[in-house]
Amino acid sequence: MTTVMPEGEPLRKAVKWISAQIGEYPDKPVQKWVNEAVVRFDLSPRDTEFLMSFYKKGGSSPQAN
Repeated sequence: MTTVMPEGEPLRKAVKWISAQIGEYPDKPVQKWVNEAVVRFDLSPRDTEFLMSFYKKGGSSPQAN
């Protein structure tokens, strides 16, 4: 299975950060981390939609090749 890499450095950093937060605090809702990442990484509405969709589908941090 291939992993879709998000475009743009801030979005990639957000995915890595959210994944780390989920790993450290698995009992917290993913939505909380997405909302915080949007502000922390100054993401666009399009980036926000990507994150919401990615984590709704059970996404995890993309592997760097």
